[in-house]
Amino acid sequence: MKRDLHPEYGPVVVRDQTSGETFLTRSTIVGTRRLPTITWTDGETYPVLDVEISSSSHPVWTGTARPIERGGQIEKFQRRYGRTR
Repeated sequence: MKRDLHPEYGPVVVRDQTSGETFLTRSTIVGTRRLPTITWTDGETYPVLDVEISSSSHPVWTGTARPIERGGQIEKFQRRYGRTR
């Protein structure tokens, strides 16, 4: 690998602003901007990345997504092209 080509890759705490859930992961965002820090459960201090939505608050992943009503589309198709039965 070439030196000084790849961005810095290090641990970062991601905090979901909607649910308050936090988790520790690794990211290249560590070397790109100055982030606030937080003391994690292991006693170490890590930069914090605040996000508006994550898997802990997204409707698809939490099971709160509403199903799309398909009846209207079928009726529209049948009105446009007629019944085949």
